[in-house]
Amino acid sequence: MSEGTMQRRAQRDQSGRRAKGLTRVLVGAAGLPVLLVATACSSGSGSDSGYGDGDKASAAASASASPSPTVRPAAFQKLPEPCHALKKDTLEDLVPKAKSGKEGTSDDVTVRGSCSWSSLDNNGVKGSQFRWLNVSLLRFESNVTRGAGDDLAKKYYAKQVRDAQSVEGARDHTSEPASGIGDEATTVRYGLKKKEGTFKQQTVVARVENVVVTVDYNGAGLAGEKTPDAGTLVKAAQKAAKEAVAAVESANDPAGGGKDASGKGSKSSKSPSAKSPSASKSATAGRSSKSPSKKG
Repeated sequence: MSEGTMQRRAQRDQSGRRAKGLTRVLVGAAGLPVLLVATACSSGSGSDSGYGDGDKASAAASASASPSPTVRPAAFQKLPEPCHALKKDTLEDLVPKAKSGKEGTSDDVTVRGSCSWSSLDNNGVKGSQFRWLNVSLLRFESNVTRGAGDDLAKKYYAKQVRDAQSVEGARDHTSEPASGIGDEATTVRYGLKKKEGTFKQQTVVARVENVVVTVDYNGAGLAGEKTPDAGTLVKAAQKAAKEAVAAVESANDPAGGGKDASGKGSKSSKSPSAKSPSASKSATAGRSSKSPSKKG
């Protein structure tokens, strides 16, 4: 767990203890006059029932004073703009021929967002180098029914890792923890044989507090070009994931002005699109189906 996470968790726990302490004081103060009234009524009523109106009022007050269910508040309340979550230099390195990113549809950009880039360095008869990059962000709210946002994010994080590990047709599959990226991160890598060539796929799934970041990055040498080095692609994907996590933290930092990696502010209004695709399905679809038409 990172130092920033521990500080945010301590602040939320301290606020919760103060609120609960104040609630107990107010409940005790409110119950005192009710008890006095109940004692006065039962002593002068002469009722033989043993359960007078004062006792009923006291029981009702005790029932209404029962504390409401509480849940740990979510640390992050918004997301950075996905197409600006990575630095310009990083994009030029990972997808050098990409002119701009394509933002995915979302019914609420404060909850989910994604952006993808495609790059094809076409060298004619010498072949081509293809790269595809996708960044997905999903934020979980705390809910008294479903639980704390970071706990929900942990479950989704585990699901994303399992999805990456079970892509149909994957070859030479490996998974390993990725240190220094958020609160927890895993790198999954494998190869996919397609008619255009052999694609080297890298998926980095990271969680920071109540947000899950998924970075998919693949590359291929086409029409005779050599297959890119998987180790180089892995380092690039991990760098992108680390920047995306930093963009999430920055977008929620008042001291930083809520800026993302590009220096832009995060979105806070709803996207005009009414579509709401599943983040896990879109990421898995991207990992298994994104490839260019054969060129040479």
